[in-house]
Amino acid sequence: MDIFRGYNYLIQPVRNLSELPIVVKVALQLVLLINVDEKEQVMHTNVWVTLRWYDFQMRWNPVEYGEIRNIRVSPDKVWLPDIVLFNNADGTFEVSFECNVVIEHDGSMLWVPPAIYKSSCIIDVEYFPFDEQTCYMIFGSWTYNEKEIILEFSTAEYVDLSEYSISSIWDVIDAPASLVNKRSRIEFQVKIRRKTLFYTVVLIIPTILMAFPLNSRFLFADGFN
Repeated sequence: MDIFRGYNYLIQPVRNLSELPIVVKVALQLVLLINVDEKEQVMHTNVWVTLRWYDFQMRWNPVEYGEIRNIRVSPDKVWLPDIVLFNNADGTFEVSFECNVVIEHDGSMLWVPPAIYKSSCIIDVEYFPFDEQTCYMIFGSWTYNEKEIILEFSTAEYVDLSEYSISSIWDVIDAPASLVNKRSRIEFQVKIRRKTLFYTVVLIIPTILMAFPLNSRFLFADGFN
């Protein structure tokens, strides 16, 4: 296809400055809560980041191209919004697996890269093992300000849990999202509650059973005295 003729992926997809800011629609799908490290204050997750935007240069008439209505291309062929995880805990700001971008004939762009992130999270274990935690994943453009790129919700204002694999240690009790900093950033919250049954079985009950013979020994010793 010749739609890439004269295309420059380094330039924002606008005809002139009056079309700024570019609207990037964002969604986050939580696939797996890999680990919550209380000591390191880190949440480790497997997620899918959905990004949607419009590129006026990526348009064609399907009739002229054998009824082809969409194509898939490498992300290095088109302009991409540089949306990164701001509160990463290991220096991994962007996704590492660059899957294809889906381009519709009307210029609609869709990119859904999977990612494994380590995000910083303030964890309070005062009420362990009956604690609840709230961790954030904060996304935004690394180089563009709110006059150049603004964010919107691609779907609903919460984390998508439709593909979530249930954790053996944590329950996800809520996952709201909000736009902040003049819509230049989006905050996804992951509110989790520790599964007390797990710790009751592997920690509390064994501790009680281990302590019972010791206490009984002292009771019998006191009885004989």
